[in-house]
Amino acid sequence: MDYKLLATDPASHARAGLITTAHGEIETPIFMPVGTVGSVKGVHFHELEDDIKAQIILGNTYHLYLRPGMDIIGRAGGLHKFNGWKHPILTDSGGFQVFSLAANRKLKEEGAYFRSHIDGSKHLFTPEGVVDIQRIIGSDIMMALDECPPGTSDYDYARRSLALTHRWLERGWKRYKETEGHYGYSQAYFPIVQGCVYHDLRRQSAEFVASLGADGNAIGGLAVGEPAEKMYEMIEVVNEILPTDKPRYLMGVGTPANILEAIERGVDMMDCVMPTRNGRNGMLFTRHGIMNMRNKKWADDFSPIQEDGPSEVDRLYSKAYLRHLFVSQELLALQIASIHNLAFYLWLVREARKHILAGDFKAWKEGMVVNVTRRL
Repeated sequence: MDYKLLATDPASHARAGLITTAHGEIETPIFMPVGTVGSVKGVHFHELEDDIKAQIILGNTYHLYLRPGMDIIGRAGGLHKFNGWKHPILTDSGGFQVFSLAANRKLKEEGAYFRSHIDGSKHLFTPEGVVDIQRIIGSDIMMALDECPPGTSDYDYARRSLALTHRWLERGWKRYKETEGHYGYSQAYFPIVQGCVYHDLRRQSAEFVASLGADGNAIGGLAVGEPAEKMYEMIEVVNEILPTDKPRYLMGVGTPANILEAIERGVDMMDCVMPTRNGRNGMLFTRHGIMNMRNKKWADDFSPIQEDGPSEVDRLYSKAYLRHLFVSQELLALQIASIHNLAFYLWLVREARKHILAGDFKAWKEGMVVNVTRRL
């Protein structure tokens, strides 16, 4: 994997760059739609390519490991051949999913023991094992196994958790360096900075992660219960240390405003289930504000969903029609809303990139944050 830093906004730390992988180029800053089990819920790949203009999607090691399993994906020739997506794929290590299964997991030095949410069967993820699994999946970017502590963790827990994450990282990095991809192309491996909301722990972690010289670095353990301002503060602390010549991936974030604030602080890559999950519940994000499509006010509004929107569905369907579909519990509503939200998120990062290259990102961002947080 190669990364080129093309421009930095003169009034902020916002960056425009280019990542080159075996499956194509990624213009940064970028938002990555979440395709947990190898698919983005309710969205065809031709829609992701043509309407949404996604450049990379995510898969999740935990979910793909459980279903369909590594035997099937390996025999298919990797996830790209299994699902037909021809562009880059990033896989999460499963650490966050194990974190979310607090009642059904146990963390030990050797790794994370957990019970499947599907059938209750017992499993173990080790730092080495998740490298091996991601080798079979064949993702362009693999993530290290870490523990993601809650945002409300006390200092002692966060310190012990970080020490475990760093020991796991050393083992995972060693396995990565000892092994090669299965399908004739190289895979990048991103370590993850943890440390909860504590400055000294975040600095310690960023320094350790940066010392490895990996192709890119991730910032984890944010947007997990801490206030948004604390999240922004931690991003600033970490990005003072992470190298500028490598991409920085902020995991699991977030709202349109979160994304703009993260870009301003030097983040290059982001992902979140919010555009699709919130869309399926009737919430649409637009450049003018947020719409709840179940509200009565849209019942006889026959104007397009968003006349100046980036997606074809924005102009094809009216607000009244989309509300009718949601009220009628029609599956098409979920698909339209998901396509709309993802297209908007990808439009937002493309616009951010344009303004970074033009040198006026900071001024544009200030106005856009006001717009995207408004309730319509």
